[in-house]
Amino acid sequence: MSNAPLSKNPPLCQGPDPQLRKPRQGIPAGAIDCHCHVFEDQTQYPLVAQRSYTPPLCTLADYLRMSEMLGVTRMVQVNASTYGFDNTLTLDVIAKLGQKRALGVAGVAPDVDERTVRKLHDGGMRGVRLSTMVKGYGGPELLGVVAKTIKPFGWHVQLHVDKVGEIATLEQQLLDHPTPIVFDHLGRVRGAEGVNAAGFQALLRILKQRNDCWVKLSSFYRLSDSGAPAYADMKPLAQALIAARPDRVV
Repeated sequence: MSNAPLSKNPPLCQGPDPQLRKPRQGIPAGAIDCHCHVFEDQTQYPLVAQRSYTPPLCTLADYLRMSEMLGVTRMVQVNASTYGFDNTLTLDVIAKLGQKRALGVAGVAPDVDERTVRKLHDGGMRGVRLSTMVKGYGGPELLGVVAKTIKPFGWHVQLHVDKVGEIATLEQQLLDHPTPIVFDHLGRVRGAEGVNAAGFQALLRILKQRNDCWVKLSSFYRLSDSGAPAYADMKPLAQALIAARPDRVV
């Protein structure tokens, strides 16, 4: 498994655009933002030293301004890897918004116990994110370990791989995995790799064979090699996923 390189001073991530513009095309009523982060004052919510980037402020107030303009009424707050296994900020966001409006996905340590999961569950968490993007954050090697603890709570695993080829390596394990799975960002396939990439084909097979797996059509701006504004190389990938399981894309 590959990991994002870590530097002594992790690079800054681009902040939110302060110039909000309502899109010409609206979204369906009741739509849910399936993947969002907020980043508050670092003196109150410190970042971990071992991280792949440094986020600027993007507060809950910033997020709500955007979501309200778009008409998003419910959301899934994903605990950002910059906070490691400290879920305090995500839990605080859910508490402020209420669980009818927001739920969350947690970052958990390999040795997470039932008591911790129960506390997170009571706070509105409904899944755990495993990632190979940041060393030490909890990669797919923990699939079996974490599953035993979260399965009784009905949680899912949100899998964030660094490269789509990892899905091919993990295919049988993912087919046999005992909890639902959500694949982040089209399985992290790059536009230049195309639909015939081995990992992407493995992702399609998993989606076709399992009825409890979903994939997010997101992060085009990071995965496209042809670039904005059209992200043309991502279109065939999105179309292939929709054709394979239109009921399992988010």
